[in-house]
Amino acid sequence: MSSITSSKNRLLSVVCHGCTLFGISMISIAVPIVALLMADDDIVRKNAKESINFHLNIWFWAAVIGGIYGVLSFLTFGLLGLILWPLLGLGFLWHAFWSVMAVIHSLSSDEPYRYPFILRLL
Repeated sequence: MSSITSSKNRLLSVVCHGCTLFGISMISIAVPIVALLMADDDIVRKNAKESINFHLNIWFWAAVIGGIYGVLSFLTFGLLGLILWPLLGLGFLWHAFWSVMAVIHSLSSDEPYRYPFILRLL
């Protein structure tokens, strides 16, 4: 594989994983979907699938945790919500940490990145 092709593939993989940092936006999942459909390189396709799976996991857990947080805040008149607020921040840090790890891995390796602790639907 030529270095230009390798660089292009790495860039596509980095972009796919970097979009997870904007995971709340529905548009952010469009980039890995387009990369999955248009890329001819197997590594880019695997990274795109992994990014899509990470997006779906982030959205699922955000809905679950947000729902529980909202119910607990409502039932305790906001008191428990104030106490649990830092835990929500830890969730965002966890998400950002694994996204940055995937970007770093994609920049330095020609192997597809696999996020730990996620359910793979694709």
